[in-house]
Amino acid sequence: MTVGIVVVSHSSKIAEGAVELAAQMAPDVDLVAAGGTEDDRIGTSLEKVLAAVEQSLVDSGGDGVVVLTDLGSAVMTAESAMEFASDPDAVLLADAPLVEGLVAAAVAAQGGAGVEDVRRAAESVAFGSVPAGVGGPEIPDDKDEPDASGDFELINPLGMHARPAAKIAGGLSGLDTEVTVNGADGMSIMALMALAAGKGSSLHVEARGKDALKAVEYVGRLVEEGFGEL
Repeated sequence: MTVGIVVVSHSSKIAEGAVELAAQMAPDVDLVAAGGTEDDRIGTSLEKVLAAVEQSLVDSGGDGVVVLTDLGSAVMTAESAMEFASDPDAVLLADAPLVEGLVAAAVAAQGGAGVEDVRRAAESVAFGSVPAGVGGPEIPDDKDEPDASGDFELINPLGMHARPAAKIAGGLSGLDTEVTVNGADGMSIMALMALAAGKGSSLHVEARGKDALKAVEYVGRLVEEGFGEL
């Protein structure tokens, strides 16, 4: 079981599309779309959202549910659904941009994070563009040498786009280490994507902590395999 995620949007197509995107990076996470009204018009439906929350509560097996929304009234609908839920304490609302927050939350859930950490992952994504390193670990000064490091050249055609970033962040989330990639937080999808590293770019990976060597080797292996895209 993993933490469940419910996507509330004024548009059923937006909710379903966001879920489809996140599912590519977090195939084991229960993602439920709750978009549009009961008759599929633009708007939100308390009944539809409540049904999605209840379904997610069951499917998550008690691990909890995180809800993400798009526009203002969707927040109110989600809050109402949470009040009526069978286990309201297990349902958390994330204040995060829908698509970016959903991807970050889904990857965190895929890595086994608890409900509070999944919400924090979503909310760590700033609204708008995310500069490299935002929300990442504090970068030590030059005297604090990493426990392991490596340099790897991107060989996949599209470089550091969403799927490779999700694979790096998702795998590192289960290790006892702090990792930076070209100075950005290695466990932040958005920070990795913000590097805008294309094919032929070099990734400098530094890791500190118990699993530092495993972390560097993991990133290196992904890069050398072209993230499965070759």
